[in-house]
Amino acid sequence: MKQEIRECLLTVEEFEDFYAQKVAALTGQLYVMLGDLHEAQDVVQEAFVKGWTRRRQLDRDGHPEAWIRTVAWRLAVSRWRGRRRSAEAWKRGGAPPPHVEAPGPEQVVLVGALRELPAQQRRTLTLHYLCDLTVEQISGETGMSPSTVKTHLVRGRAALADRLHDPRTEEGPHV
Repeated sequence: MKQEIRECLLTVEEFEDFYAQKVAALTGQLYVMLGDLHEAQDVVQEAFVKGWTRRRQLDRDGHPEAWIRTVAWRLAVSRWRGRRRSAEAWKRGGAPPPHVEAPGPEQVVLVGALRELPAQQRRTLTLHYLCDLTVEQISGETGMSPSTVKTHLVRGRAALADRLHDPRTEEGPHV
């Protein structure tokens, strides 16, 4: 019995290989979902730490990348909620929250446009287009119904098309 349990745990080397192969892609995916590279790096690292302590679950589920991505997303959502509560507490206390610098001009246009979308649309678009997941896989990972996933994809694409529309590419009136 102990041998069976040991066999289903990822070894240190297997986990290190998994980390080396997936950390950059997962960080990029979370960056697109969150619009904040430092936050993406933090939550992905924290998710891998949690994954290390749950190697048995990672191996048993057979989808360790999805598990890490889901945990990272949940960590980010938890942080957002904490920041919102903190901002509300600052407002109740009458003091303004500390000043935070605005994103610099180096922000990628697409990430900027994605940040304007509702979080679930942004997440769904990222999972579909960046992570190359099917509607069914997204449904399984997020807990949304397949029809809700499809709705988020349609609405997200439409919203991005409006935001990424480049007026310089339109032809003006011919004189």
